[in-house]
Amino acid sequence: MTNFPLGLITLVVVSILIYFGAAHRVLDKLRLSDRAALAIILAIIAGSFVDIPISPRITLNLGGLVAVGLAIYVLAGAGTFYEKIRAIIAAAVTALALFIAARYLGAEPEAIFIDPIYIYPLVAGLVGYLAGRSRRGAFFAAVMAVLTLDIGQYFYLANTGLRGTVHVGGAGAFDSLILAGILAVLLAEVVGETLERLQGGPKSEGRPEELIQHLREPEPARKPLAETERPGREERGANQEQNNSDITGGDKDA
Repeated sequence: MTNFPLGLITLVVVSILIYFGAAHRVLDKLRLSDRAALAIILAIIAGSFVDIPISPRITLNLGGLVAVGLAIYVLAGAGTFYEKIRAIIAAAVTALALFIAARYLGAEPEAIFIDPIYIYPLVAGLVGYLAGRSRRGAFFAAVMAVLTLDIGQYFYLANTGLRGTVHVGGAGAFDSLILAGILAVLLAEVVGETLERLQGGPKSEGRPEELIQHLREPEPARKPLAETERPGREERGANQEQNNSDITGGDKDA
């Protein structure tokens, strides 16, 4: 198993969960169907092996670009304008946290008990969730923050003249970009679900209608009466005429 990157293993596990319907709630929040999610994961895995050289210093990874495209789609599907603005601000905050982490972790990475490539998704996932809060906001913030870190690394090399190549999007499924997005959504789902249960359910007072329309419990289905059980229009009319006749007859007798 050491030959398989952690990101790839994570995507395979997520695919299994989606296939067996265990991720249905999360996918609904992200506005994705099971088939669409599986197709996107397959595209990320396949694209991870495709690098597109842009210049001697920068290379784009197709798998990473698919993940970035997914993050933009998730942001576009946010319920309100406020949620979109909050997700963008959360991405900036998360990117700043990653820059700070990179500054201190890059000095002596050999002195750290864990590989920095795994610390970045942990920081991005945690800060992305805390700043973004919602599942959509957390995913967008984590993914875009890692992308911003890659772009910032390119400008750093260009300005300092140091040698090196920046792989924007990393290696797709093998990079911290994927792990950061999955961790952020996982934290939002677990922590958010736990808080909702402790509070007795999701709060709907004072929230926009478009945010709570999917939170309502569906009304119980009622079986329609059979045609034979419901009186027809002609039968109802005949009964009404009979009632009128009885009343009129009663008046005459009186």
